[in-house]
Amino acid sequence: MDKRFFNFFNLTEDQAIALLDTPHDQISENDSRYIAASHLVNCPTERSIDALIRAVQQTDPVLANRIVRRKSVETLGRLQAVQALPIIHECLQDDDCYMVENAAWAIGEIGTQNAAILETVAQLLDKPGQTHRVIIHTLAKSNYEPALERIRRFTDNPDLPTASAAITAVCRLTGEHSQMTKVVGMLQNPNVLARRLSIQDLIDSRYYDAIPSIAKCPVSLVFRLRGIRMLAEAGISTGTLTFGTVQPHLEQSLRDHPNDLGLVHAYEHPPTLPVLIQELYETDFGRCYLACKTILEHYADAAPDALFATYADEARSDYGAHFHVMKLFGWLKHAPAYELLIEALHNKQPQFQKSRAAAAIALAELGDERAIPELKTCLNTRIWDLKYATLMALEQLGDSSGYEQAVNDEDWLIREKANAMLAIAH
Repeated sequence: MDKRFFNFFNLTEDQAIALLDTPHDQISENDSRYIAASHLVNCPTERSIDALIRAVQQTDPVLANRIVRRKSVETLGRLQAVQALPIIHECLQDDDCYMVENAAWAIGEIGTQNAAILETVAQLLDKPGQTHRVIIHTLAKSNYEPALERIRRFTDNPDLPTASAAITAVCRLTGEHSQMTKVVGMLQNPNVLARRLSIQDLIDSRYYDAIPSIAKCPVSLVFRLRGIRMLAEAGISTGTLTFGTVQPHLEQSLRDHPNDLGLVHAYEHPPTLPVLIQELYETDFGRCYLACKTILEHYADAAPDALFATYADEARSDYGAHFHVMKLFGWLKHAPAYELLIEALHNKQPQFQKSRAAAAIALAELGDERAIPELKTCLNTRIWDLKYATLMALEQLGDSSGYEQAVNDEDWLIREKANAMLAIAH
């Protein structure tokens, strides 16, 4: 489990446990039992697990306590706390539908072949008001075949994420791939949640034929990269795929040019540049990519000043817009943005991680060889997509001096990329 984004709280394990054990009506306004439950994901000890179980057993119905109970169950799932399964099983009967959802999810994360627990999860498919997608996912992950026909009923569900999960579950339980093209089709759905969740379903079903379509899906490249990487790992390990078949789609996603995406939104007429700049702040990246494409096609001359202005105003602190601004400076080949891109390349704040890889790609587009030593320092990071983007940038800038270092990298994708580059160089 990648915990880089979990440990934001300045708490010790003892402090978190003490907070979690404090009755909700005795918590001071400067403390939070919810934060304590969140923080304990960093403390995989018996003491922490016992404290989280105690928090789940505090059944006061007030909203603040219900939220803490939900979070505690989630954290137990993330910790894969097998000893918590009995209490989490009880939570499947809770009146709080969100608690039930978290409990079903946690059971899937912990893993069990206990038929009684899995049948209780399966019975939730008949319970109205529940998020059936999570329940279906847990049953498929647990390979609970007695639920197959009950799951099959959801393959035509009007809620697309639920239908996608059901199709994927049937595929996993039976090996039937006949409806997986419907899940691939959801990669181009106007609903951003449907697009994101369909990538997860394609990962779960190991549907390798979807890799080219995932590379074109207009969602944040974080989702695309995760999908392609996980499918590549599974397919290469079984001999179904090779790095060479995955590489172009992986690098297309890392390059992240809007022209390489299948955009699902459209403008009747090109909006003004100020309107397009504001579109870069949208949470649906499909709209952001459409705005980027339109800026490049219609406002290339005026865009740099507008991008500098929005960076100074808001984008420096908005990690989504920050990412798009960095990319646009590269596609516009705007040399005066060099220092800003170098700053982004070395920004180690977790929320700006994807901007670092974006800056690497953008610096290569500028073609300024001063960036080569700056880029090479990034080969020492543990962030695989930044290292991979760095190798792509160095390749574009004509520098091969980092290949030898990268062939021994801890990450298999970096080793594969470096070896491929060495083979071409020789």
